[in-house]
Amino acid sequence: MANLRYKRVLLKLSGEALAGSGHFGIDPATVSSLCAEIGEVLRYGVQLAVVIGGGNIFRGMAGATQGMERASADYMGMLATVLNAVAVQDSLEKLGHATRVLSAITMQEICEPYIRRRADRHLEKGRVVICAAGTGNPYFTTDTAAALRGMELKCEALIKATKVDGVYDKDPVKYSDAVKYSRISYSEAIARRLGIMDTTAISLAMENNIPIIVCGMFNGDIRRLLLGEEVGTIVQGE
Repeated sequence: MANLRYKRVLLKLSGEALAGSGHFGIDPATVSSLCAEIGEVLRYGVQLAVVIGGGNIFRGMAGATQGMERASADYMGMLATVLNAVAVQDSLEKLGHATRVLSAITMQEICEPYIRRRADRHLEKGRVVICAAGTGNPYFTTDTAAALRGMELKCEALIKATKVDGVYDKDPVKYSDAVKYSRISYSEAIARRLGIMDTTAISLAMENNIPIIVCGMFNGDIRRLLLGEEVGTIVQGE
């Protein structure tokens, strides 16, 4: 095992990232590229759990604003995360990496039920644990699910991989003078509404003193972060 900055981490991916240049669905080429990035990390011996959103297929909040009952919309969003989890599992296994999809909603023909001790054992054996279906409860986002699973599995950090290379004071795509933060506190992230994760997720991380690191999904950022380089933006205590 390499001299890793963190030996067990929770990687949070947005569902939209799997759509590639499109706005909907799963783009196989993008999934393959992303899994190649994850594979670069795995060869160093890191124990990796993954939580993927479902916004590329269905977003519960959006459905609720269009007249659906919120709980029903959220359950649909949870099912969308299972589709994404299976897509990532397939791609990782084609690269030779052992994986397990563990779902908070039981669907035994497709994946295992999420049981904390079982997930912990899979990680110890070097398998990538892909946590699907959020927390299994409506009204909670996949950001919150990521923070919860990260704490349950005693991960040393939550890594949120995004399309940008960190957290900025404003959208760097729209504003050329946007300033990137190298470090920021949990309370500042909440007060400034920077959109790193939802308030519940950040509060959970803060209460348990688990750092949140926001970095790019591609260009080796995740690998360089785990090997100790200063990459992205770290959200931690004062």
